[in-house]
Amino acid sequence: MTDFLTETPKDEERGPGHLQIFLSCSAPAALVMLYMSPTIGNKDCADSSIRHFLNSSRNSLPKPYHHYCAPIVLEFCKLLRRAAHDDPLYLSCRSTLGSLLEPIGLLENSKRIIVMQEIFPFVSELGNRLSRDLLMSMESPSSVGPLLSDVHDFAAFLLPLRTEIMEQVGFQGLIPVSLDAAGYKHPLYGEEIEHLHLLFVDLLKRMGECLHKMEEFLAVKQKGETEIICSGWSQYLAILKELNSISKLYLGAEEEFWTVVRLRKSSLCALIIKHAKRTDDHHWLLERKDVTDFESRRHLAMMLFPEVKEDYEELHEMLIDRSQLLAESFEYISKADPEALHAGLFMEFKNEEATGPGVLREWFFLVCQAIFDPQNALFVACPNDRRRFYPSPSKVQLAFLDSFPEQCYAFVDYRSFSFERNIVEHDD
Repeated sequence: MTDFLTETPKDEERGPGHLQIFLSCSAPAALVMLYMSPTIGNKDCADSSIRHFLNSSRNSLPKPYHHYCAPIVLEFCKLLRRAAHDDPLYLSCRSTLGSLLEPIGLLENSKRIIVMQEIFPFVSELGNRLSRDLLMSMESPSSVGPLLSDVHDFAAFLLPLRTEIMEQVGFQGLIPVSLDAAGYKHPLYGEEIEHLHLLFVDLLKRMGECLHKMEEFLAVKQKGETEIICSGWSQYLAILKELNSISKLYLGAEEEFWTVVRLRKSSLCALIIKHAKRTDDHHWLLERKDVTDFESRRHLAMMLFPEVKEDYEELHEMLIDRSQLLAESFEYISKADPEALHAGLFMEFKNEEATGPGVLREWFFLVCQAIFDPQNALFVACPNDRRRFYPSPSKVQLAFLDSFPEQCYAFVDYRSFSFERNIVEHDD
């Protein structure tokens, strides 16, 4: 296996033909047959060889070759799926296939190697698995719920599927969901389009039930009783994101999705605060402001900032004269390397001994007061909303200022985030 992969030509003209040899000589079937052998040595050898191919196809071969490795991995999936859907090697092959399809999508008809009919069984299989695990997460608080790997694979296979549907049918507008007895009529993908909608309906119904169950747990927490932590909730947001993407294919489905989410607003907001991470894409949550509250939107906004890393060996030190608070603070911040500010601040006032989080809190409060002090004429309050400020149109007279309003925005936004994190951690 190593020799075969190592000998793969590096040019795109000969490389696909070399990989095709692997399929033409029925190597996947031979390896799977060896894997099914009752002899332990044979099974281990086949398992090692197949996993080596999976790892190499993702990590060693050039990215343009991923498109040509996908049919080989698909063949492994088809053969292993006959044995058991929960076979560890089959699950590895399925995840690898999803990772190969996700970045390259589906090519135009003339170059397409894997068609939608071959992808849909994986979407259906994973969707049914997610539905089952969502049900278990409701029935038992100790349930792990949907697995991260299953949700990731579901999203990976769904992406090329949605892309193909949009290319083939999207130009006609949203797909009607009131299907007649004969189903959705499309020369190529009628069955897949209909079954995907049925899967959407099932998962959305299940998610609505899960969010309702969450509300019951949250109500218990609000009454002051013991808080119940459910690990099964961790993938709810990711599943909702995928359902939102499917809803954009079908007529009326998008409003149906947002109606379910809106009815369970408190659960959604709790999920955002508890499980939204910086590495995730949360833009879909911004499509409808009425499904989130201030705290959840605040959390999403905080996710836009880089994570504050505590590095006490490289703190940015400042020694400030209270009588020159604004001028000296601006001098320190404006000339500092932005990367240096990520580590944190060490703050002292001249002729004062106090240091620590309390002094940092006081300095931050005083600087914010000075920035928005009407006497400094840096900003003016919005007449309709006193919580909003705009750069002052009048000429600023303070000599040390240069593009100061813009610096203020960056300073207050970034430091309020890191300052809050540091103070909360120290107060705890």
